Amino acid sequence: MSSVLQPATADQDPPAARRYRPVSSHLAIAPPVSVVIPAMNEAENLPYVFKTLPDWIHEVVLVDGNSTDDTVEVARGLRAGVKVVEQRGKGKGDALRTGFEACTGDIIVMVDADGSADGNEIVSYVSALVSGADFAKGSRFANGGGTDDMTFVRKLGNRVLCAVVNRKFGARYTDLCYGYNAFWRHCLDEIDLDCTGFEVETLMNIRVVKAGLKVQEIPSHEYLRIHGTSNLRAVRDGFRVLRVILGERSNRRALRRRAHPSPLLDAVRGKVS
Repeated sequence: MSSVLQPATADQDPPAARRYRPVSSHLAIAPPVSVVIPAMNEAENLPYVFKTLPDWIHEVVLVDGNSTDDTVEVARGLRAGVKVVEQRGKGKGDALRTGFEACTGDIIVMVDADGSADGNEIVSYVSALVSGADFAKGSRFANGGGTDDMTFVRKLGNRVLCAVVNRKFGARYTDLCYGYNAFWRHCLDEIDLDCTGFEVETLMNIRVVKAGLKVQEIPSHEYLRIHGTSNLRAVRDGFRVLRVILGERSNRRALRRRAHPSPLLDAVRGKVS
């Protein structure tokens, strides 16, 4: 799945060494890494976001949600070769799906455009993936993580919803509704995203567990949004997350019923045939 190599020395073959990207003083990788940034009217925040992105990433895919400011122009001025794609619909989930389709890397990293995520943490996510994880899930509440941008109501809601997911799907998450994640591209074939809003992170977290993928939590610190206001609404989006959880539980029951049909139903079908 992955290729890992210690950084090249002067004694190593230079052509072979050039196939790998230095990530840190102890790690070099061959798989190309794509970073997806959904953005709508984030021109003021993008300089802070791009400043922390590592030089070794393969590409940055900016998904523009019909911005009315200079988001696209600023992005192109900050990084040569940035790939800009226009969002087809509305909502964060739709934006991420659009960005994922445009990625060419083997590893995909999701980063918010509001300046709350530190791009320097990407090395931890990528290290987890090349070490064997399928999905590296950011957590503000794992040991070493933190947040400057959650109210008491949001923390409580996140904790309750996280507990529900852990209980119903056998997960061991410490954080549920966080948008800083990374994964191998093949995961997209197994989770089949079909939502449009902020509930997309929860849906991904549930479906990677249902698919039996190996998940590793990565401690992450969430900073305050630098400029502007968030489109997130705690109560409204909390109910959307809850609907996703309940809907996925129903899907699991339906699969179980198809796998173990009722003997009475079998008997009825036998009489009909």
